[in-house]
Order: sequence, then C-alpha cells, then structure tokens
Amino acid sequence: MPRASSDGVSIYYEYDEHEGDGAPVVFVQGLGFGRWMWRWQREAVADRHDVIAPDNRGTGRSEAGHPPLVARLPGTVRGLVMLKLTGYSVAGMAADLEAVLEDAGVRDVHLVGASLGGMIAQQYVLEYNRAQTLSLLCTTHGGPDAVPIPEATQEHIFDVPSGASERETIRHRMRPAFTDAFTNRNPHLMDRIIEWRLEQDADDPAREAQAAAGQAFDIGDRVDRIRVPTLVVHGTDDGVVPYMNGRLLAEKIPDARLETIEGGSHPMYIEDAPRVNEALLSFLATHDRALETAETEPSR
Repeated sequence: MPRASSDGVSIYYEYDEHEGDGAPVVFVQGLGFGRWMWRWQREAVADRHDVIAPDNRGTGRSEAGHPPLVARLPGTVRGLVMLKLTGYSVAGMAADLEAVLEDAGVRDVHLVGASLGGMIAQQYVLEYNRAQTLSLLCTTHGGPDAVPIPEATQEHIFDVPSGASERETIRHRMRPAFTDAFTNRNPHLMDRIIEWRLEQDADDPAREAQAAAGQAFDIGDRVDRIRVPTLVVHGTDDGVVPYMNGRLLAEKIPDARLETIEGGSHPMYIEDAPRVNEALLSFLATHDRALETAETEPSR
C-alpha cells in the first residue's frame, strides 16, 4: 500500500499502472468523499493513462492529523474549533498532494479535481510544477467574487435530523447534490453509493476540518496566474457550487475551456458520467498530443 508522509501525516494513495502511453492522471476528491467518487472517470482513462488517486487527509486510509482530543469534543464545539484553530487548509492539502507525487516518482501529470478537490488542484498548480494540464469540475476559486453555496443547501448538508442513523444522515446530506430524477431512476446505485461512503468517506471531525479549508479558500486575485491548459466542467443545475463559479473560472484562467453540462448537478461526474468523460478524454488527448509533439520536435 503506497503511502507518502506530509508534515508528519501519512497520506494513502493508489497508483494503477496501465499500458497506455499518456501522462498519469491524478484524481483529487471532493469534500469528505472517498476514492469511490472517481470510479467512472478512472475506468474511462485507463486505456491510455496510469491513474493516481490519493485519499485526502482524514479520508479513507489517510491519517487525519488533528489532535486526538478534537474528535472527542461535542459536535457544535468541534465545528468552531475546526473553523478557527485546527481545521485543514487548502494549501496544506496541496502540499499533501505534492508529497504523494514525489513519492510516486512522477514528473508530468494531468491533474483532475472536483469541488474541494478542484480547489486543491488550483492551489497545487500555483505552488508546484508537475501538472501539465488542469481539469476543474464543479468548483470555485473562492473569495468574495465567487457565488457562495446556497444557504438552504448548507443547512441541509450540515444540519442533520436528530436521531438519524448513519445511512439516513448520508442520504439526507446527498439530497441537495443529486437530482430527484436521478435518485428516483437509480435506487440501487444510490444504496451502493451509501455503502461506499460508509466504507471510504471522512468521519465527521475530518469532514469538518476539510470544510473549514474550503470555507477559507480564496485565490480569486491569483487564479489568472494559472498557466497550464485548463478544462472547466460545470453543470447548469449545480445546487451546491452554482454554475456561475465555473463561468468565472473559465473567464479568469488564461488558457481555459468551459464545458457546460446542461441540467448537470453537482455530482455530474456520476449522473452525467458519459458526457463528463467525453469532455475529459477529448481534452487529455489533445494535450497529450501537444506534449508528444513538443518532446519529439528537433531542437533549433
């Protein structure tokens, strides 16, 4: 089981090597989500690319890294402590990602992040130089110019009915993200997703620490310094990170392309996986060809 050490915290990652000749694709998870969230995209790119999938700190098999006492605090107190004192930072999670890629021994990668993972990916390309391309799904650059998570969505995600079981809590939190049409058509998949989340997702303290990182994230005044080809994919019906955030990213990042998923929800990488995969594969193929051409051209 490959692991990297970042600031004394053990970060787990999977490194699936395939026979393709493209640069490795690195998938960075959203808030609290385990590696399961990328299963559709990992399968799509596997014919051409190796895949690296880290667990964000506090998620899956990665260590949480906060003091043991924090986990024993009452929920309301713990939330305040995470927000003000011991929460994670997106910069720290980008450093975790750099430790993983250093441990994996890779030089050039295609970096793909969704939601909180998209924030980590943006921070990463501003701080480090391994990413050859950047793909940002359902995410934001943060700060005062960004469109915030709707209050109703925040209440639904963070205020869970008292007495709810673990499965009921997960189902309640997912409701604003998925469309009713998708959940109604795919009851068995939704049940399976709940099982994956129980197996792999962050526990409440780590999830709150990740949420604190997302709330504090703001590169609105630096996002135009991103200098790698960038794909922005966003759904028009995203009820968590509103669509205008994707528009803002595409406008501010110099070499960015916006792919709009009409009617797409926040987890469009699940609900609209074929459309998302088509956009991602086309983007990766274009820029792998560009990299190959640059590498094979004779020097002048």
